Amino acid sequence: MFTSNQPECQFSVVLISLLSCTTNQARLTVSPSSSQFFKGDFVSLSCEEDDSSAGWTLRRNTSKRQRLRCGGQMAKTTRSSCNISQIPTWNSGVYWCESREGHVSNMVNLTVTGGSVILQSPVLPVMEGDDVTLLCKTKTTPSNLPAAFYKDGSLIRKQPTGHMTIQHVSRSDEGLYKCDISGHGESPSSWITVTGDTLTCLCFCSFQHSQCDDNLMTVFALF
Repeated sequence: MFTSNQPECQFSVVLISLLSCTTNQARLTVSPSSSQFFKGDFVSLSCEEDDSSAGWTLRRNTSKRQRLRCGGQMAKTTRSSCNISQIPTWNSGVYWCESREGHVSNMVNLTVTGGSVILQSPVLPVMEGDDVTLLCKTKTTPSNLPAAFYKDGSLIRKQPTGHMTIQHVSRSDEGLYKCDISGHGESPSSWITVTGDTLTCLCFCSFQHSQCDDNLMTVFALF
């Protein structure tokens, strides 16, 4: 058991929402809500802020640049949002929101392909017990073509209408997914994360939760 010599601090167990150890947080959202896009698609990213005074900035790591602010010739941007009217393939990468103090939001991995097939899957972690629908679609033809779905390289099932629903997801459903449409090709792979309701932060802190982040000892996931 941990102890503290400072009378104003005590060992606290704080139940918090996913990926957050402070009260002032931002959440990165993506619209349309998908982890894969065709080259030339419209994509909107935004930092939804609990505290606008924290000065959240939308950043990304791509194959070309690291910690770059979202932008480009085809993008309309503010500090905390980015609307890309024709997204290029080199915009594939990891996106997140970052405050002036260095706090970060959830991270989102986007894949932009020049191919003919994508898998639309949840861009954010999904909760245990929820239903998840995956859609295999082509760029130029109807999105109800028969498709085969794979997890970690193994065939799960073939669906006649191009979509598959995983009911009541559990941790065992977490993995790398892709799909294939005969005559059109295979999608890139995307990781689907399944999470529980909360995380437990174990830290030395005062009763003000906002101070927990500076004194964070470790984080355990509740299973």
